[in-house]
Amino acid sequence: MFDWLQHFADWLIYSVFGIGAETHLGAALNFFVYDTIKILLLLFLIVFLMGIVNAYFPVERLRNYLSRNKLYGGEHLLAATFGAFTPFCSCSSVPLFIGFVRGGIPLGVTFSFLITSPLVNEVALAMFLGMFGWKTTLIYATSGILLGTVGGWVLGKMNLQRYLSDWVKQLWENAQHETDALEADAQTFAQRLPGIALGAWDIVKGVVLYVVIGIGIGAAMHGFVPENFFTAYLGGGQWWTIPLAVILAVPLYANAAGILPVIQVLVVKGVPLGTAIAFMMGTVGLSLPEATLLKKVMTMRLIAIFFGVVTAFIILSGYLFNLVF
Repeated sequence: MFDWLQHFADWLIYSVFGIGAETHLGAALNFFVYDTIKILLLLFLIVFLMGIVNAYFPVERLRNYLSRNKLYGGEHLLAATFGAFTPFCSCSSVPLFIGFVRGGIPLGVTFSFLITSPLVNEVALAMFLGMFGWKTTLIYATSGILLGTVGGWVLGKMNLQRYLSDWVKQLWENAQHETDALEADAQTFAQRLPGIALGAWDIVKGVVLYVVIGIGIGAAMHGFVPENFFTAYLGGGQWWTIPLAVILAVPLYANAAGILPVIQVLVVKGVPLGTAIAFMMGTVGLSLPEATLLKKVMTMRLIAIFFGVVTAFIILSGYLFNLVF
């Protein structure tokens, strides 16, 4: 599918710039050119397709539906699936999470969205598809949605409303039910396409710096880091490497665009896929900036419970990935 792009990267680095393929710099630059162009192309395509989905299924409609219907647990799956369609990192998911709470949606359902949104989105899926192929991408997307579904359900069963901040409790008391009827959108599909394409381009522009930085780090690791560097710490397959990877990830903060190129190189260097993915999930889904933002809506005790449950499920996902792959 991307053979033409590999030929272009080879021509540009090895012929135009005259850098040898056997050198560390040549390998790093070739990796950088190939992966940057490939990821940005896939990113635009998938964001564009998800823009079409979002144009016909806006968040207001989802909030209306979930607040007025009992789905016997299916609401967690629906919220997690919607989280997979939103191109948000953990921090930018928080405002929409607040909107869910304000709309009267049960707390556990909002957690399902909050867990899944930074883990599985068009950015992550586009990059996963280009780096690991469609089978791994499908398993990753499914596991991420299940992580949000089950994690939200568990948190919902713990009756944690009392640990919400006073600000949120006031929102609940004053929340107004939204009208049942949505005004019909008079625009045709053809009329919506330019706006959807522009929105996709805006998202790509918003993450391109993260892509370049992340792939740059990955390229440096690919070209210069010794083969046994990462295997010495996370590549042995010991039971404790996955919890260690998650713990080390929490102080970091990156979105999928920034961290996935690094994950690709970790796998190439010998780190098991499940361990690398657990590290990625911890980075994008358990960040300290997210905890800071959540302080507006949660007490510290609730933040600790939320992070603890999500950490446990991420570690479990890492073990399952290692078993499968």
